[in-house]
Amino acid sequence: MSDGTASNGEIADPNTDSPADFLLSQDYIALEETYGAHNYLPLDVVITRAEGVWVYDVEGVRYLDCLSAYSALNQGHVHPRILSALISQASTLTLTSRAFRNDQLPLFYKELSDFSGYEMSLPMNSGSEAVATAIKLARKWAYQVKGVPRYQAEIIVFNNNFHGRTISIISFSTEELYRRDFGPYTPGFLTFPTVMPRPSPPPSNQIPPPSFSSRSRVRLV
Repeated sequence: MSDGTASNGEIADPNTDSPADFLLSQDYIALEETYGAHNYLPLDVVITRAEGVWVYDVEGVRYLDCLSAYSALNQGHVHPRILSALISQASTLTLTSRAFRNDQLPLFYKELSDFSGYEMSLPMNSGSEAVATAIKLARKWAYQVKGVPRYQAEIIVFNNNFHGRTISIISFSTEELYRRDFGPYTPGFLTFPTVMPRPSPPPSNQIPPPSFSSRSRVRLV
């Protein structure tokens, strides 16, 4: 644990300050590692607030968020229009399950169809759920439209893919880290090798662009 020094450099008063007022990054990381299941390997940056493209850790260090929650936050953190719409809706009606209808979903459906040009849409909460639904749609179409013998459909996938961590999805993954000790796996998938085109070499007078991994980040103090 920390020595009681707050992130602003002051000594925290245990009589007036909450424990979170003087916890440092290593303290939060230790708590998470102790009480949370080890199913992910996050970067050791403990974010406490954000605005736009910038996120701040509990020590006040600023980072440029190049991950954007895997593109779920391309609009930026705490976007004022989204925040306003969220507060407005939550103060009127928090949530309805699909057991009921509401006055917002039909409007969303129509706007999405007008924008995309598709006749209908089926929103999902997560990428894994979207992939699982796509598998179900493909199989049902194969049986009812294509005439594939029932329950004999096979879906072609390529190796080195990643679509999530559900049982069916890891069944067509080739990444051993996601598959180990989770079998037996869901059948019905044919895996083929990925053929990547060889990039053309840059002109001799052109410097090739730098290559950044998904974990790259810029730290600005």
